[in-house]
Amino acid sequence: MPVIDPQRTWAPLEERLSVTKDERHRVVLNVVIEHMKAEAAPDLDRLMATLSPTPDYHFWNGGQDVGPKTTDGVRTYYANFVASRSNVLEFAIDRLVLDDHCLVTEGYLKQIYPGSYAAQLGLPVDDESADYLVVNRLLLLWPVDEDGLVQGEDSYSSGPASITKLSLDELPRQYIDLVHGSQDAPA
Repeated sequence: MPVIDPQRTWAPLEERLSVTKDERHRVVLNVVIEHMKAEAAPDLDRLMATLSPTPDYHFWNGGQDVGPKTTDGVRTYYANFVASRSNVLEFAIDRLVLDDHCLVTEGYLKQIYPGSYAAQLGLPVDDESADYLVVNRLLLLWPVDEDGLVQGEDSYSSGPASITKLSLDELPRQYIDLVHGSQDAPA
């Protein structure tokens, strides 16, 4: 059985949307849901269409902001993200805070990394040909502009909470197709 399901990423937002009456809050939720779904697709043009004309990302690691800036910087970031083949993920959100200009999500970000990419990042893996589930605690702020577009992502992460080598039957089909091609594997 696959260890992650990308659709669970936006499920808490859709649940909140289903009971939200405030129109501005609905705008904020809808644009973040669209952003998440476009990232999961992955559809770079659809993803970029959710962003303001001047996106500004802040990824805080060790007190340093390493997030991409400008439209070109963010587009390059997402193109590289997809190329790394670590874009099959699930954000298990356990806290959601919403106002007129920002959505805050907190939970465990679960990503599957090819072993070679994990090693390249300096993660402690013992087999570069294997696949690993990397889990981080993440707080993510989604500022949304007056036009209803995401202005960026401001993320704060604990670093890896766990790194687990996976067997083929634990991998979701989307990941198998992306990384391993047309191998016979469980659906």
